[in-house]
Amino acid sequence: MSVKSITSEPRRRARSPLAAMVAVALLTGIGAGLGGMLLALLLHAIQHLAYGYSLMHVISSESFLQGVTDAAPERRVFVLTMCGLVAGLGWWLLYRFGRPLVSIRQAVKSDDPRMPVLSTIVHALLQIVTVALGSPLGREVAPREIGSVLAGWLSHRAGLSVEQSRIMVACGAGAGLAAVYNVPLGGAVFVLEVLLGTFGWKALVPAVATSAVAALIAQFGLGNEHQYLVPSLAVSTSLVVWSVVCGPILGAAAWGFTELTKRARAEAPKDWRLPVLSLLNFAIIGVLAMHFPQLLGNGKGPAGLAFNGGLTMSLAAMLLVLKVVITASSLRAGAEGGLLTPGLANGALLAIVLGGAWSLFWPGTSSGAFAVVGATAFLAASMQMPITAVVLVFEFTRLSHDFLIPVLFAVGGAALSFQGCAKWVPAMQFGFGFDWSGAGKAR
Repeated sequence: MSVKSITSEPRRRARSPLAAMVAVALLTGIGAGLGGMLLALLLHAIQHLAYGYSLMHVISSESFLQGVTDAAPERRVFVLTMCGLVAGLGWWLLYRFGRPLVSIRQAVKSDDPRMPVLSTIVHALLQIVTVALGSPLGREVAPREIGSVLAGWLSHRAGLSVEQSRIMVACGAGAGLAAVYNVPLGGAVFVLEVLLGTFGWKALVPAVATSAVAALIAQFGLGNEHQYLVPSLAVSTSLVVWSVVCGPILGAAAWGFTELTKRARAEAPKDWRLPVLSLLNFAIIGVLAMHFPQLLGNGKGPAGLAFNGGLTMSLAAMLLVLKVVITASSLRAGAEGGLLTPGLANGALLAIVLGGAWSLFWPGTSSGAFAVVGATAFLAASMQMPITAVVLVFEFTRLSHDFLIPVLFAVGGAALSFQGCAKWVPAMQFGFGFDWSGAGKAR
């Protein structure tokens, strides 16, 4: 069923459809670039104010993890408690007084692809503020929503057809992703593989153009930086064989993570319980962060440590368990955010554990190499976007193309395993009639 129109105002037809499409694509790229840049700068500024580290962190590539680690443990608890208040009260007020939210996927399938402007902007800002304060969810949905809401408004004003408007809304989302992470190709492929499901020319040209423009615009404020500084890593026979063997394990784990977060999000409250659960959830995360500052934020910190070989097998295992738990609990409490960077971090941490065990029998491969391959496979399976995941990780890290061989083996195995779990596990009932997929109910 398609999403109902936000208004009953009739759509005006563009006098020159091609010229209108070009204009909307250009303005969407510029707007998404500015929006992504401003959201990223806001995030860095709030992180600086909340944790009290040098103002130079706002305009440099110095890590949030280092700033959080240097902050007093008591300050982490206080900031996370404030995060719970902002998240709980913010989303409760939005649901109570704002217009109903329309997701990007809903808009792309709708006969009227527009999204409610004010509610969407507030929703995006809440995500950025809470992630800056330490929420374990991702920040990538916010710039995508800003790009999409702009594209929908521009498409309507320009009188584009429904098909063209859907394409532009999807392109706005990809442009926002490209801007905030400096991944122009990744943003375009995300549009084509995930949102539109086609690589046809009608979609490919605007997707590439908007993402390129957005990434270029954002560079004026954020610089031409990539997300992870990864040391030189070598591909070995051991790594290739490990990728083949462990790809299916990563895929099965990704399926479990996806089902867990799906159920947590579906059961999240939107009434008075939201502020209560949110405050309790984030206060507990603050207490955990007194001992594990790596838990705070969207997962970039632990992923970076994993890529650089900065984690032991035991610490990686502990962080993996805690990251999965607090990600699910935050969604269950009613907080919102993406799962791209949390999925990337979970894959890297799991790969450290699997790679450490593998190295006991076949040593010689660095833990960072395991982490990069595992992160890509987990992300590809958990978000069901194998091509996009590969492109994103290579743009995130600027790895050598030699890594394509183990990465593709692992991604292929993970994707097949994920699909197998999705097909067979829901049909399996374990003791007491419990359906582990969450699709059924206990009898």
